[in-house]
Amino acid sequence: MENYDFKSIEQKWQERWEKSSAHKAKDNPGKEKFYCLDFFPYPSGEGLHVGHWRGYVLSDIMARFYKLHGKNILHPMGYDAFGLPAENAAIKANSHPQIFTEKAIKRFRKQLRQIGAMYDWDREINSSDPKYYQWTQWLFLKLYEAGLAFRQKAPVNWCPTCQTVLANEQVVAGECERCGAKTIKKELTQWFLRITKYAERLLENLNKLDWPERTKILQRNWIGKSDGAIVKFKIRMPEGNSQFSIQVFTTRPDTLFGATFMVLAPEHPIIQQITTPENIDAVQKYIEKTRQESELFRETVEREKTGVFTGAYAINPINNSRIPIWIADYVLIHYGSGACMCVPGHDRRDFEFAKKFKLPIVQVISPDGKSNDRILPYIEPGVNLNSGHYDGLKSNDAKRKITEDLKKQDLADFATKYRLRDWLISRQRYWGAPIPIVYCQKHGEVPVPEKELPVLLPEDVEFKPKGESPLNQSKKFLNTTCPKCGGKATRETDTMDTFVDSSWYFLRFTDPKNNQEFASDKAINAWMPVDLYVGGIEHATMHLLYARFVSLALSDFKIVNFDKSGEPFKKLFNIGLIYLHGAKMSKSRGNVVNPDELVSKYGADALRGYEMFVGPADQDSEWQVSGIAGIYRFLEKIWRFFEDFRPQSKTSAKNAVIINQTIKKVTNDISNFQLNTAIASLMTLFNKMNSEISRDDAKKIIILFSPIFPHLAEEIWSSFAKASEDKQYQRSIFSQSWPKYERSMVKESKINLAIQINGKLRDIIQVNASLAKSEIEKQAQTPKIMKHLSNKKILKTIYVAGKIVNYVLK
Repeated sequence: MENYDFKSIEQKWQERWEKSSAHKAKDNPGKEKFYCLDFFPYPSGEGLHVGHWRGYVLSDIMARFYKLHGKNILHPMGYDAFGLPAENAAIKANSHPQIFTEKAIKRFRKQLRQIGAMYDWDREINSSDPKYYQWTQWLFLKLYEAGLAFRQKAPVNWCPTCQTVLANEQVVAGECERCGAKTIKKELTQWFLRITKYAERLLENLNKLDWPERTKILQRNWIGKSDGAIVKFKIRMPEGNSQFSIQVFTTRPDTLFGATFMVLAPEHPIIQQITTPENIDAVQKYIEKTRQESELFRETVEREKTGVFTGAYAINPINNSRIPIWIADYVLIHYGSGACMCVPGHDRRDFEFAKKFKLPIVQVISPDGKSNDRILPYIEPGVNLNSGHYDGLKSNDAKRKITEDLKKQDLADFATKYRLRDWLISRQRYWGAPIPIVYCQKHGEVPVPEKELPVLLPEDVEFKPKGESPLNQSKKFLNTTCPKCGGKATRETDTMDTFVDSSWYFLRFTDPKNNQEFASDKAINAWMPVDLYVGGIEHATMHLLYARFVSLALSDFKIVNFDKSGEPFKKLFNIGLIYLHGAKMSKSRGNVVNPDELVSKYGADALRGYEMFVGPADQDSEWQVSGIAGIYRFLEKIWRFFEDFRPQSKTSAKNAVIINQTIKKVTNDISNFQLNTAIASLMTLFNKMNSEISRDDAKKIIILFSPIFPHLAEEIWSSFAKASEDKQYQRSIFSQSWPKYERSMVKESKINLAIQINGKLRDIIQVNASLAKSEIEKQAQTPKIMKHLSNKKILKTIYVAGKIVNYVLK
């Protein structure tokens, strides 16, 4: 008997797949397509660790699974090679970013091939290649033509270590997401993309997407839609005039009678005009102090409130009462209008502020419309009191009525606001796509003509960050002529955020060699939208939001028309993180497991299997260093079984039942991304069945484990060719069809399942015991249960296998 020589087997099949172009995507309209995509990875110098492998293995399994179902597969790979990660790593390695990136990509490519993934390497792209970023610049010009790319002066997040501006999404807990340095605010003229124009569509379209709910919740919260009213407050200065007014956005116009003071964001432009002379010094000191604070700190609810009085007063339009105007850092300039009408009886922050500075607290809503100041601050809906002729109205009715009445006096109007802010794309760094704009003394801001793209990165610069763009150092790059008049002009020297590069790459994969357009209509329509997108949840409010925005904009421009909604990703699967010793794997923590060593010791198939067996693929899992050995022993068991296999004329009745049950279970498990239980079912199969199996059933078994263990499956399949004249075995196993089970062989066992809400029994249903957890939870939402769940927030769903489903409500 031959030993399981995984090294020669895996090398042999990887070479054969590449030589035969087995994974090359074919533009074949005769087959249903399946576009499977991994998040655009950036090639780090350290290469892949086993945490990275998890997503790539999962997407490869799904691509192989659907190929066996007869679908035409596009599974490409490329590199998000521009940006801060690559540049900072290059600086640390004392290397030029171009040289460093090429070296990192070479290592990355080798490791990805080692996985045995069915990537179409003919479609490989690199965002730092001029042939790619030419079209990134083209995209910018299209957005600019539509008024969606613009330049303005604004307070921005500045990383003093990376020496560049960061988008809001790249600041985590007040720190740079890349280097961990505390960010500060700077006032700079920068380039933005007007993503806010698409806020409502980005929000509404989430309802149409087959995405994890937690990802959709993150995007909804980031977009942050609020319905309310804009209310006009006139300002009464000490000398008695009221030439100024301030507009305030509020979601609670029903509490207007309880507004006893106003608070402005320290950045509000009207502060200098309304602050009285005796308060100016204190106000200026407070503003300077606030500039050193992060937005996260300012929004922290628990911290003690601070503020300063301007000396000015506003007139509450609902009752003409005079209320003092304060400045406080918990109000942000970009939300609403940077001004807040403060109702301490019905807002926790306002309540704490009023208590500290001894400001009036008035109750205007209670559960029953009766005064009860012991429940203050009362933040729930209720019945109005102390509200003039609106007393006795339900608060939701009062919202509408008060706004309507003030609107008649031109003092208010209904409004919707969003937390989402425009996407800041300027970077004062070298390693990025230059922004294709020139500045002419006569014509000002002028876009570079498309025929002059790409605007190439200069090579005659010192690329290390110094607080301004290194591109300023290149006179050859900087000095140019105006496309309009031919006069002297200078180029924009900021480069684009790397998230611009990755906001459209999924379109380029459909037609990567096209030098005439970013991708042809035919290619885009043949492959888009992406059928399955696999990656981590960490980019929910960055890449995923940006890519959706760009796709919607291109759809509006009639440049793409693959789907009415314009949404690029049909199904999203968020892969769980891998932890070691209780911490997320990272080089800085010293807890990285190198896949190269494991592949050398156990083989790629064993590592592929353990990546999926370690836990549910969408959940974070703890890596057990010795766990891969168990999968390796299982592969040895499969090898020995087929080495000793002698086909029988007929499969025994016992084996037939086991095989058919396993086909059904593995098919359902892979379809539902439950790879850990699929592998467990395969293990059970090889533990239970004996050698009384026909060649046809043996064939089904090999196909069954082939998506997970492709090298081993190909080798065993090819060994059948030596013992048979059947030509089907002489072709790749992935040219075969996925096996079907015989219904007569699969008995559905039924179980009674209790459905609880907060631990209280509400219904009992009967389900098939073999159903996946996700399907059981769907069936648990009976009409009787949905009555209790309507308009309620589900904190979590607890499933005890075969016994109960318990919905825990807030």
